[in-house]
Amino acid sequence: MFLHPSRITLGALVLALPFSALAQRPAAKTAPKPTTTPTPAQATAAPQKQDITLDWEILKPEKDDFSILMPKDTTTEAGTFDYHKFQLNTRLYMSTTTSVPVVGVVSMSGIKSNPASASDLERFNSYADAFKNFFAPKVRKDVPPKMFLTTTKLFHGYTARIYKLTVGDLSGVVNAVITKKRFYAVALLNNKKDDALEDKFMSSFVIPDKPVDQPNTAAADETQGQSEVASSNPQERPKLEGRRTGVAAEGTVSNGATAQGAVNTDENNTEFGTAQPTPQANQNPQQANQKRAPVSGGMLNGKAIYLPLPEMPPGEKAGGVVMVQILVDEQGSVVDAKAVSGPPALHAAAVNAARFARFSPTMLMGELVRVQGTLAYNFAKAN
Repeated sequence: MFLHPSRITLGALVLALPFSALAQRPAAKTAPKPTTTPTPAQATAAPQKQDITLDWEILKPEKDDFSILMPKDTTTEAGTFDYHKFQLNTRLYMSTTTSVPVVGVVSMSGIKSNPASASDLERFNSYADAFKNFFAPKVRKDVPPKMFLTTTKLFHGYTARIYKLTVGDLSGVVNAVITKKRFYAVALLNNKKDDALEDKFMSSFVIPDKPVDQPNTAAADETQGQSEVASSNPQERPKLEGRRTGVAAEGTVSNGATAQGAVNTDENNTEFGTAQPTPQANQNPQQANQKRAPVSGGMLNGKAIYLPLPEMPPGEKAGGVVMVQILVDEQGSVVDAKAVSGPPALHAAAVNAARFARFSPTMLMGELVRVQGTLAYNFAKAN
């Protein structure tokens, strides 16, 4: 049986129609996959700041009465350090200077207490200045350090003084205290501010409490120290007549030349209790109270045996001459200083420099007397 060609053609067209319709029908749109925002728990946690003290350990030297948290690479160096006419026994506990931050503890002895020639405050200032000169070259060679007092606090019954120290690109804090046997200075220097590390390191320093049988003068020292800090502000400067002060402008600490007394070559000797009573202690109380009025010395620049130069305050470009009225005690130390003229922005720097001036004792009719006079400080205008 044969099919007609026309029928074959018609049948092929009929079969092709459904497939053609399917090809022309638009494809169904695929629904987009929903996007979900990760919950806080699913979000990637921010990287935590690494605690560098994880590689530290408690240091408790056999020859010193303290403990502190220090890096495991801490080295110990013992020796002597010549400071003016003293030879101080020193021990240095310090991390490697190639790492940052730089942390260290300096232990010193060698300046005995002698109220006949130097007050406890002057002695503390001498130790602080010796520490600055000793420690700074260990951190950065040939870089002049800057160190100044910021505050005082009670520390295990003693009065601790807190300083700000800058050595080149590093700056930080120094916590200094004098115990019965030693002077200790704990320092942390960094190239960036890290309050958490500073608090952790400084709070780890522990010394034995002050013995109860020692005179408890810490509270009085605390008040005196706070007055020292306030005295750098001309608006809050208290009257300091009758006692020595020691707050220096930035970059200066007492040069220590005023500290007198025998050299303590035995580092185990106590730092206190070695002084002899002064001859004035045997005077009649009525005679002691009848103190002669200070004599006028006029301009005292040319009469000083030590006259440190003030530093221009940071950012200050104006120059000028500041006149500072001072009171010099019977031993030649400045016990009061007050700016009386000149640019107000330069007053504090001039007053702080004047406090460290030193004069030869003045005698009148065979009696040591106080001298009142004026110092002139010429600040050059910055370029």
